[in-house]
Amino acid sequence: MFKRFIGLQWKSFFRAASFKTEIWIKILMGIGALYFILVFLGLGFGSYFMIKEAGWGDPLRIVNQYMVYYLAFDLVLRYMLQKMPVTNIKPLLYLPINKSKVVNYSLGKTVVSFFNIMHAFFFVPFSVVLLMEGYSIVSVVGWHLGFMALIFVNNFINVMVNNKDSIFYVFGGLFLLAGISQYYQWFDITLYTQPIFDLFFDLPWTAIVPWLVLIGLYVLSFSYFKKHMYLDGGLATKQSEAKTENLDWLNRFGNLGTFLKNDIKLIKRNKRSRTSVIAGFFFIFYGLLFFTGAIEAYESPFWNIFAGIFVTGGFLFSFGQYVPSWDSSYYPLMMSQNIQYKEYLTSKWYLVIIATIISTVLASFYIYFGWEAYAAVLVGAIYNIGINSYLVLWGGAYVKTPIDLTSNKKAFGDKQAFNAKTLLLTLPKVVLPIIIYAIGHLLINPLAGYLFVAIAGMLGFVFKNKAFKMIEGIYKKEKYKTLLAYKQK
Repeated sequence: MFKRFIGLQWKSFFRAASFKTEIWIKILMGIGALYFILVFLGLGFGSYFMIKEAGWGDPLRIVNQYMVYYLAFDLVLRYMLQKMPVTNIKPLLYLPINKSKVVNYSLGKTVVSFFNIMHAFFFVPFSVVLLMEGYSIVSVVGWHLGFMALIFVNNFINVMVNNKDSIFYVFGGLFLLAGISQYYQWFDITLYTQPIFDLFFDLPWTAIVPWLVLIGLYVLSFSYFKKHMYLDGGLATKQSEAKTENLDWLNRFGNLGTFLKNDIKLIKRNKRSRTSVIAGFFFIFYGLLFFTGAIEAYESPFWNIFAGIFVTGGFLFSFGQYVPSWDSSYYPLMMSQNIQYKEYLTSKWYLVIIATIISTVLASFYIYFGWEAYAAVLVGAIYNIGINSYLVLWGGAYVKTPIDLTSNKKAFGDKQAFNAKTLLLTLPKVVLPIIIYAIGHLLINPLAGYLFVAIAGMLGFVFKNKAFKMIEGIYKKEKYKTLLAYKQK
């Protein structure tokens, strides 16, 4: 039966209207996956010797000390990027197929997710190094199995709470507060978590505890999805108090104001759009990996431009890349009205521009790390506004992936909050500014490199009308292909 499910999903992928777009996205995702595999392999083989040379103590104990942050960050990353079990149950409900098999298949897909497999490229090499350095075989195996279970525990925790925004906000806030508290030496959570992780090595039999927790979470997940695997569950509506938002102050902008009001309401009322705002906020802190010298490989000035683009462009990439997919549920209705594409695209452009400006202001604290750090943030914002804002709208015309804004109400709906495809599509948009900076940096000096990137962004304003005219033509050309893709389930 699993073979049949895999066959159906394979046919669905190749027969989809968005197949050409999907295949290129899969290639980009493969490149991204290869990058993370190499990073984890490097950490797995090298972290033991780096810790030992730094004189911090027993490498195993140091890894255990900070493993709580590793697991917490993994859970946050899963919430934003990992796909939830998605199975189209409508054509299956009237067939003689056991519901348990459908549920097991859907949950099984999450088990073989890359978000689980990639951790093996760290834990397996690190365990091998421990054995080569003379650590007890039984103890290392117990330690390895214990953390393997915790990785899968994270997987099923994410499955269970993926549509619970409040839980994510509380957990993310506590995780951030714990990190800040330890940095300023107010409270060190690792004093309480490290002894627990040390037990997996000191008493290998304790590794059975996380495996029992894993089995319990799987049973809970299985029971929940099997209980909700019926059509009426997806059709039931949640009763709540109706609230209206006029946003009358936007009426002065005419049709543009109407589109802006719709976008503001969409962001406030739907999980997926709200999560794009959350992702944009977290990207503000992405520069800490580059500007603080925490990672030696990222100390190159060329990486500063890369960081500046993402620090200020988190929302631009996560939201702008999926225009017009955010409106896919009522896109056919919109296209039947007397609506000009230019007004529609301009409203989206203003939205991402405003978000970029807000991100730039919030990222002002980077001036603490020197003028070059904040210069990278400023020129990154200028480039995002002048160039990347057009590129994300342009690319959105080819991303014909419908978004179901009510999917969190269905047991097997698409609970994806922030798709990894959105992030990977930004890769071509960060290469060009790095090249522009490199020209100025190598030919003149670093300041010239920043000025070259800023000038490139400013030129975008000069050709704004021409750029919008070209993008509008692409959307018109792709209109009927997009409508056909949005009709597919």
